[in-house]
Amino acid sequence: MSVGFILQATSLDASAASAKENHSNSSIYEKKIVNVAHRGASGYAPEHTIPAYQLGEQMKGDYIEIDLQMTKDGKLIAMHDEKVDRTTNGTGLVKDLTLAEIKKLDAGSWFNEKYPQFAKTKYKGLVVPTLEEVFKKFGRQANYYIETKSPEVYPGMEKELLKVLKDYKMVDSKGRTKNVLIQSFSKESLLKVHDMNPKLPLVQLFSYKNQATISDKELESIKEYAIGVGPNFTKIDGQYVKMVRNHGLQFHPYTVNERADMKKALEWGATGLFTNYPDVFNEVIKEYKKEKHNQIMSK
Repeated sequence: MSVGFILQATSLDASAASAKENHSNSSIYEKKIVNVAHRGASGYAPEHTIPAYQLGEQMKGDYIEIDLQMTKDGKLIAMHDEKVDRTTNGTGLVKDLTLAEIKKLDAGSWFNEKYPQFAKTKYKGLVVPTLEEVFKKFGRQANYYIETKSPEVYPGMEKELLKVLKDYKMVDSKGRTKNVLIQSFSKESLLKVHDMNPKLPLVQLFSYKNQATISDKELESIKEYAIGVGPNFTKIDGQYVKMVRNHGLQFHPYTVNERADMKKALEWGATGLFTNYPDVFNEVIKEYKKEKHNQIMSK
């Protein structure tokens, strides 16, 4: 093993530890279970709109989750898909549309049509928010769980994200943060962020098509740049969660909407999860803690 490799490995370990240390005042490192409002409280309001984020906060979600796409003129917007078709009345790729063009789209009426039981007249005509607008609205008192979505489509996305974080004082002069997590399915994207600011806490996402498996080697590699792992809940089991937690990584599966599944995730050892129904998850957390307390008291 070369001296250069040893120094590089030591540096990565130190920076990963630094990210954890610098984020230790956040809810992710408290003993409480982290409740992430998936695209806002998207079970009740149009995803990635200000009302959905507001509802997530009202329902005591710990984090606002924001998927990022980038417009033709380089602006970061909150949207899950690369196309505007599903969640607006427009068509086309985000990368081919300017922010001004996207701002003309209706991002709420589709929800009223698809979920009439939760429809509200105020959702009609909602606009797609930029990342900056979300920060302006909720400020530094809120926690943000931000995903670089399809970063390979948007060169410079990571650099622009870090610029916006700095502009809105989401990181301090030393690059530390107490209220932002950055996640991605792209290891390359996370490493770009890590190289630019090794103090930012990162989460590696996974999407498994078959039963999820992960090795000790993979987990040790992830620990070099990230503080947590987030796989799709439907493909994991208790052994998977145990392995992740044994490596000291946070564990936040997505997207868990059924009470029984929420409880199962907690029993397996998840440190939090993504849900469209943060109010329901808070109820499950209370029930779970009460059960655990009663079990201890009965011994």
